[in-house]
Amino acid sequence: MSAFVFTLRDQPAQRLDLAPLAPLRLKGLSKAEIAAIALNTTRERVTVGDVFSLRSGDAAQIQFEGGSERFDRVGAEMTDGDITVNGPVGTQAGRRMTGGRLTIAGDAGPWTGSGMHGGVLEIKGSAGERLGGPLSGETAGMRGGVLIVRGDAGPRAGDRLRRGTIVIDGAAGPYLGSRMIAGTVIVRGQAGALPGYLMARGTLVLGERCEALPPTFADCGVHELVANSLISKFINPFSPDSAAILRRPMRRLLGDMAVIGRGEIFCPAG
Repeated sequence: MSAFVFTLRDQPAQRLDLAPLAPLRLKGLSKAEIAAIALNTTRERVTVGDVFSLRSGDAAQIQFEGGSERFDRVGAEMTDGDITVNGPVGTQAGRRMTGGRLTIAGDAGPWTGSGMHGGVLEIKGSAGERLGGPLSGETAGMRGGVLIVRGDAGPRAGDRLRRGTIVIDGAAGPYLGSRMIAGTVIVRGQAGALPGYLMARGTLVLGERCEALPPTFADCGVHELVANSLISKFINPFSPDSAAILRRPMRRLLGDMAVIGRGEIFCPAG
């Protein structure tokens, strides 16, 4: 059966909460019932039917034709199935998702993948700040799954990462992997200033030399580690070019010594 398709009529006049449009939540609903679902974030009521024209299909496969920076929480808390957005999205896409696959064929806003526990989230454009990071008051960010960015990522990508893997094929902003608790972040392009700032544990892999590493990391020399080859094998299906970085000798830096110092940064040996 073909996908259930939501085609954008016009750009929305307010920010919309698209979390209700997930496979598990739409299962068993009629086209009319789906059209009546409220998406508004203000007191002005906006329904699915006001924003989209609908084409019936398998609710386990959802496709949005047209996107908007006002589409917030796309795929939030999704547990299974497949969601594809042919366009940009707003804040908190894939927040707390535990399974399934979310594909964004455009740019994504701040806190994409925040609190993610499982599944695969792919951004074919660039991502805003705090990719996979926690919201205010939360103690940990992303807790599992795989998050791939084909473009660039904004500041503090992987902030307080607890578990899981983030792969950035482009460049990353400053404070990459700040306050990391565990997990893995790989950046193929240039990383901004102070990657690994106050990280406790976890692994950062930099594909290009960073001129502004924190001074509180200890140089452990150049290594070819079995662990790196295993990480490479794991991420190869998602990003072969990023996986190739880990198949060559890399310089290992241990830190951040300003905290408990059990994290590590791998960067080019030269």
